[in-house]
Amino acid sequence: MKSFTKAGLAAGSALLLAACSGGGSSGSSGADAPPDRTSATTASSPSPSPTPTPSPTPTVPPYGPTLTGYIDPVNAALGKLSASASLDAFSTALQEAVTAANAAGSGLTSAREPATIGTARRQLVVALNQLSTDLTKVRSDIKKKGVCATSAALAEVGQSEGLKAIPAALAQMTAAGYATTFAAPQTGPLQSRSLENGTMVREGRLRGQGKLNVDNGGSADAVVSLAKDGKSVHSVYVGKGKKASIEGIEDGTYEVYFSGGVDWDPTIKAFTQNCDFSKFDDTMAYETGRTYVSWSITLQPAVGGNAKTSDVDENSFPAP
Repeated sequence: MKSFTKAGLAAGSALLLAACSGGGSSGSSGADAPPDRTSATTASSPSPSPTPTPSPTPTVPPYGPTLTGYIDPVNAALGKLSASASLDAFSTALQEAVTAANAAGSGLTSAREPATIGTARRQLVVALNQLSTDLTKVRSDIKKKGVCATSAALAEVGQSEGLKAIPAALAQMTAAGYATTFAAPQTGPLQSRSLENGTMVREGRLRGQGKLNVDNGGSADAVVSLAKDGKSVHSVYVGKGKKASIEGIEDGTYEVYFSGGVDWDPTIKAFTQNCDFSKFDDTMAYETGRTYVSWSITLQPAVGGNAKTSDVDENSFPAP
């Protein structure tokens, strides 16, 4: 800071004294004049500049609570997967877990961590991002019918590389003094169960003379159902590339439904993976006369085939 001082100059006066003498003559006698008095001024010293007030140093939040605050929502969302009673609820919980994993990865990337856990933090962020990608794929598989039951959806979640990598990164943080809780859901393995070819999944009264022959030339196992009024009466399991039949069908007009897929779950009576649901557009009439009635169907496109099929929403598909 520049300082300006003002100097004043005071001028002294010289007083000339005159003396008179007698004898009619006058003369002047010069007296020594006192010296001029000049008032000297001293420049004032500059005012000291004010000392700037230092800005307060931001307080860094403790890393332990920061870590827990990001991991807990991931835990909570994953915990809802096992409790999901339907695929719709499961898919909703998956989206919640994806959102939590993305938020945790982004938040931990921005948060200041102790130098001792820098590597573990980077590994954790990579694992969280991978978990988000993996869970998004499971949601897509549910939508595309690649996954058709919560058991299979859980099993696919269990294959997530991101889910497997998170505990290892957190273990390193725990060793450095920053512990948090992470509980991966119990998932189980993907399965590929099937029934013996020709097994009756549902067996109604078979006291008639009608017969249904099924040739499954498709690439997946199938269950064929004869139904009345939207309810299954008889259902038979037909392995891929195999043939099976239902004998003793009573008189009546039946709708023919069939579902295909991988991994038959006998508890829910459905395929858990790669499922599809269809029906023949035409009905089958059985009427005992002089001869019995026999129908034959092929579960694949066939040259010269005369039976049209339509896809059916699984919610309106009769339970086998």
